[in-house]
Amino acid sequence: FKRVTSGLPFLTLKLASSLDGRIATASSESKWITGPDARRHVHLMRSRHDAVMVGGGTVRADDPALTVRDIGIARQPIRVVLSAKLDLPTDGALAHTAKDVPVWLCHGADAEKKTLGKWQVLGAKTIACNLNDAGQVDPTDAMKKLAEAGLTRVFCEGGGALGASLIGADLVDELACFSAGIAIGADGQPMLGSFGLKKLAGAPRFSLTSQQTVGEDTLQIWRRI
Repeated sequence: FKRVTSGLPFLTLKLASSLDGRIATASSESKWITGPDARRHVHLMRSRHDAVMVGGGTVRADDPALTVRDIGIARQPIRVVLSAKLDLPTDGALAHTAKDVPVWLCHGADAEKKTLGKWQVLGAKTIACNLNDAGQVDPTDAMKKLAEAGLTRVFCEGGGALGASLIGADLVDELACFSAGIAIGADGQPMLGSFGLKKLAGAPRFSLTSQQTVGEDTLQIWRRI
């Protein structure tokens, strides 16, 4: 319904953090904050969406496969990456599997043609998008382009800067927040990047719709108010 009425896909943002809201240590160690049951549940959530989406920083840092594994489901969602300059490794998991499981790359119109060509040869679909004032892919334009391409439900798995930009642009319909019983401290990397927020009155707000225990972790589902 959302894609038909607003030209945007329904967007779920998945966040997984320590109990003090950190997604990695100061040295960027993040595997694994949540336990195996939570990670298995994430694969189930991926399978229920048309696409799994991350930012270029997550691809460079983690080399994720973003596939559905180990739950007996063969269907695979499209893997979507937002990267203005497409400065992504062409020898990683996404590149190696782009001809087997679709990879869509949302990039700036000024991305180098040589780089575009490399990814197209590897089997990826490239989608030119507008850039925002920070020189990053404009999230609203990217979501519109994905909806135009037929995507109805998108499952975003970060990172923190992309998550903040999606929330700041009022694009997130649902938050899926996994919390683990581990404390990392203030020098750890925050779950979300900067909003530039000055007053609480302007803070995005969500309503808790469900909460459950998944292994040793907690999953909360929040809906946009």
